[in-house]
Amino acid sequence: MNRLDPIKPLPSHTRRQLMRSSAALGVSFLVGEAHATPLSLQEAVKAFTGGAHLNRGRVRIDIAALVDNGNTVPVSIHAQSPMTATDHVTALALFSEKNPQSETFVARMNHLAGRASVSTRIRLANSQTLTAVARMNDGSYWAHSAEVIVTIAACIEDADE
Repeated sequence: MNRLDPIKPLPSHTRRQLMRSSAALGVSFLVGEAHATPLSLQEAVKAFTGGAHLNRGRVRIDIAALVDNGNTVPVSIHAQSPMTATDHVTALALFSEKNPQSETFVARMNHLAGRASVSTRIRLANSQTLTAVARMNDGSYWAHSAEVIVTIAACIEDADE
């Protein structure tokens, strides 16, 4: 190739074309929609808490009850705690019922955080229940759940990609 030859772009392939060519080479993929279920939500919470009892109260989820578009949904989790060296939140976690993975996020903190509060944006695959769990330094766990209705779902792949 000399300096005057144009650089040719790499060919663009769709996922479907890659799957066909992989199948021709004898490579197999497990393809299907991955969604969490109420059971996987419970299992994810149990894994986070180590099977400890969940108390109600002391933590809350702030999220709209009706979401127009699940692609970017603002959510905040707040826990009531003085955030002192002897009484503080060590982690805030959010779990979803129908997203591809039940554990949406975990924020770890210590008493130097000043307050037990986390805000972010998440994707929601569909209308579902979200559960927030706060782990306290004394080993107790506090939870709150919220129902969210999503009119345009996210996390779902287009079949024609």
